[in-house]
Amino acid sequence: MSKADTPSQVADFVRAARADKAPFEIIAGGTRRSVGRPLGDLPLLDVSGLSGILKYEPEELIITAAPATPLAEISTVLAQKNQRLGFDPADWSGLLKSNGVATLAGAASCDASGSGKLRHGAARDSLLGFQAVNGLGETFRGGSKVVKNVTGFDLPKLMCGAYGTLAVLTEMTFRVYPKPQHAAILCLADVTPEDGFAALRKIALSALEPAGLAYLPASMMSDIGQGAALIKLEGARQPLEEKIALAHGLLGNVVQRVESDPFPTIGNGEKFADIPGDVWRIMVAPSDAPQLVKKLNVLHWLGDWAGGVIWLAVAPPEAARIRRLAADAKGQAMLLRASPESRTLHGLYAPQPPALAALGRAVKAAFDPLSLFNPGRL
Repeated sequence: MSKADTPSQVADFVRAARADKAPFEIIAGGTRRSVGRPLGDLPLLDVSGLSGILKYEPEELIITAAPATPLAEISTVLAQKNQRLGFDPADWSGLLKSNGVATLAGAASCDASGSGKLRHGAARDSLLGFQAVNGLGETFRGGSKVVKNVTGFDLPKLMCGAYGTLAVLTEMTFRVYPKPQHAAILCLADVTPEDGFAALRKIALSALEPAGLAYLPASMMSDIGQGAALIKLEGARQPLEEKIALAHGLLGNVVQRVESDPFPTIGNGEKFADIPGDVWRIMVAPSDAPQLVKKLNVLHWLGDWAGGVIWLAVAPPEAARIRRLAADAKGQAMLLRASPESRTLHGLYAPQPPALAALGRAVKAAFDPLSLFNPGRL
């Protein structure tokens, strides 16, 4: 294992790897290494030393940090100014049973957005700019350190969801958002998936700006009858009460307020941590979620983002069926947790159509022509 504590050390390592044509795996906190195809016994580049907040401007709503900065550190510093990361970064450590520390770059590279994505968008919508080292050993920048940036190619969006296959990140700048003073969780209990998802879509299309919309069947939550639609609303005290009243007006007085907030465990996948089997996330149009869930016909599942993502746990032999049903629904099935054998066989995502696959190869070649970074992970 080689350790790089500065951007220049990263560049030196990449240039040496390029000269030797030696691919390697990039690690920092190490909590997401079991996502995607296993990389085998490749040399490791440890960038955990690239940690710490480099610049924080609360009045400008931006924060710049090194990639290995722990998510917990970012959250603590932002909370002191009543701010937060808008995409609600998801920590999959509990689900994956992984050791280590969840980091800023790990969440962004996996585009691991929690329930807060509903209101403020995904990680790719919050990453304003970055500095990184490409496959030629060159340091380059993408995006900007300001919120209003409309020039050039939107390279930050490429980094989110690339799983470290395009560049080694050395610095990241994110937009941050005010942290609401209060939150309320509303529950519409004992409803079918069809009725529950319909209620969530009604809230999503309203002026309420929900911070969380999820449906849980009885197998995933107790004392809710056949299932429950869960709604998270945020704001100052008086506006929040007005939002709650509007939600009652939209869905009726059967909506009850509950004390516990299940959305962190929903977004982090922790509700599946102790359920055996492979864990999948299917991204689909919310309007198609009820029909997809019916066809899936599995015991352990839930819907987040008003049905925009369906989590489920199934036995490994179900993989081909899951991928087929996701494709039929024009969705994308992600194999998040599985054995190394299953991950090798099925990959993180289904194979792309030829035109899209060709575009992906062209992008990869532009950033990393020798395929040095995390080769084969996607």
